[in-house]
Amino acid sequence: MKYLKDIIKTISPIQIIGSTDIPIESIENNSKSVRPKSLFAAIKGTTVDGHTFIDTAIQNGATAIVCEKLPETLHPSTTYILVNDSAEALGHIAHLYFDEPSKKLNLIGVTGTNGKTTTVTLLYQLFSQLGYKCGLISTIENKINETILPATHTTPDVIQFNKLLKQMVNENCDYVFTEVSSIGVHQKRIAGLEFKGGVFTNLTHDHLDYHKTFENYRDCKKAFFDGLNSNAFALTNKDDKNGMYMLQNTKAQKYTYALQSMADFKGRILEKHIDSTLIQINDKELWIKLIGKFNVYNILVAYSVARIMGEAEDKVLKILSNVNPARGRFQIIHHNGITGIVDYAHTPDALENVLNTIRDLKQEHQTIITVVGCGGNRDAAKRPIMAKIACELSDKVILTSDNPRDEDPKEIIHQMETGIPLSHKRKTLSIVDRDEAIKTAIQLSNNEDIILVAGKGHETYQEIKGVKYPFDDYQKLQEYLSLYK
Repeated sequence: MKYLKDIIKTISPIQIIGSTDIPIESIENNSKSVRPKSLFAAIKGTTVDGHTFIDTAIQNGATAIVCEKLPETLHPSTTYILVNDSAEALGHIAHLYFDEPSKKLNLIGVTGTNGKTTTVTLLYQLFSQLGYKCGLISTIENKINETILPATHTTPDVIQFNKLLKQMVNENCDYVFTEVSSIGVHQKRIAGLEFKGGVFTNLTHDHLDYHKTFENYRDCKKAFFDGLNSNAFALTNKDDKNGMYMLQNTKAQKYTYALQSMADFKGRILEKHIDSTLIQINDKELWIKLIGKFNVYNILVAYSVARIMGEAEDKVLKILSNVNPARGRFQIIHHNGITGIVDYAHTPDALENVLNTIRDLKQEHQTIITVVGCGGNRDAAKRPIMAKIACELSDKVILTSDNPRDEDPKEIIHQMETGIPLSHKRKTLSIVDRDEAIKTAIQLSNNEDIILVAGKGHETYQEIKGVKYPFDDYQKLQEYLSLYK
C-alpha cells in the first residue's frame, strides 16, 4: 500500500482538491477495475473519454481522481488532482506506485516500423547467453527469464508495463528488452520510465490510420529519443533517411550502425544462402542463421548494443552465430524440395524486403508464390501498394483475408486489387478464405518452388467480427505441404 502524497511527487498538478494523506491500494484507468482505495486516472482515449466514468469509479470505491477537467459535482470524501495530461501523469504515478522498477533495470527500447520484434528477441537471446537474467516485452510474447507471459499489445498499457517491470525486478532481471511502438509513445505508455538505451531500426509507411500523417508518425518515434537522459545511449540506423533525425534533440550518448554508410558499427553482407548468411561486422566475419538484409541490420543492432554495454566482442560474435529468428519472422519450412516461408510482413516496405530477399536467393528455375492480405480496421492506404509489390516481385499471387476484423474481407481484397497493374492480372487469384488460399498455393506449386505466406507471422488466430478463431499460418503451411506434397 502507498499513500497518495508519495506517488504524485514527480507530477506537477494544476490543482489538488482534498487530502493527499490517504492510502492508495491500486491505480486504475478502467472504472470497471476500480475497488475501494483506488486511484482512477480519467484519460481521453481515441474512442472513449475516461472523464465520463469518474462517477462510476467513485461509486466503485475510488478515493483519488486524476483528471484534466473537474466534474461539475465534487464528492467531499474524494481527492481530485487536476493535471494538464492525465496519461502523462499516470505514467509517473505508476512508476512510483511500483517502486520505480525501470531504475533498477537496464531497460532498452527498440522502435521503428519493421524489425522491432526480431531485434528485441535477438537481444534477449544474446544477453541471456551472456549470463544475464533477462526480460522481454514484445508483440509475440513477454518473458521473465524462461517464464512466458502472453502479450496483448506491442507496448503494454502504462500500468501493466510498470507492473511487469516490477515482476522482472523481483525475479532479479538485469536487462529488459522492449518494443516501443509509435502508438505506445503517443498514448504515453512509456511515460515516467527511465531507459538505459534506445534503438531506431527504420521508418516506412504504417499506422497512418492512427497518426494521420507520416510526419506525426515519425515524430512519435523521435519523441522516444527526445526523452532519453544523458546516462542513456541512442543507437540509430544511419542508412535510413530518418535515422539521424531521431538523434537531433536527444541528451543520450549517440551511436550509429549501418551497412551502406560509415558508422560506429559497420556491417557487410559477404554471402547469401537460403539457410544462412556470411557477414562482416567491423573487421570480423561470421556465419548467421538469419536470412535477408533486414535481418543483418537486426543482428548488427544486437552486436552494437552488446558492445556499447561493454561486452567482449569475440563472445558476442560467437553467440550471434547461433541465435534464431523470432517466431513468424522469415520462418522456413523445407518439404520435399519446396521451401515454405512464413513472415509477419504487413507493411509495403516489409513485404518488399522479404520478397527481394527471396528473389536474391532463388534459382532461375524456381517460382515464387505469395499469399498475402491486409488487416481490417487498419491503414487502408497501404492495401493497393502491397498488392502491387506482391505482383511485381512474385510469379504468382493469391490475395486473401488477414484479420478482417469488422470489415468485409471481399472489400479489403477489392481495394488491394486496385493496385495491380493490368499486366499482372493474369498471375493473380483472389481467395477470401485464408485456409483455402494457403492450400491453393501449395497445389499450384512444383518441386523446388518457394511459397511465401505473409502478413500474420506469429499470430495464432484470425480475427473476424470481434471473434478470434484459431489460425496459424506456419501450422497450415506445414499441414498442407505434408498432405499434398
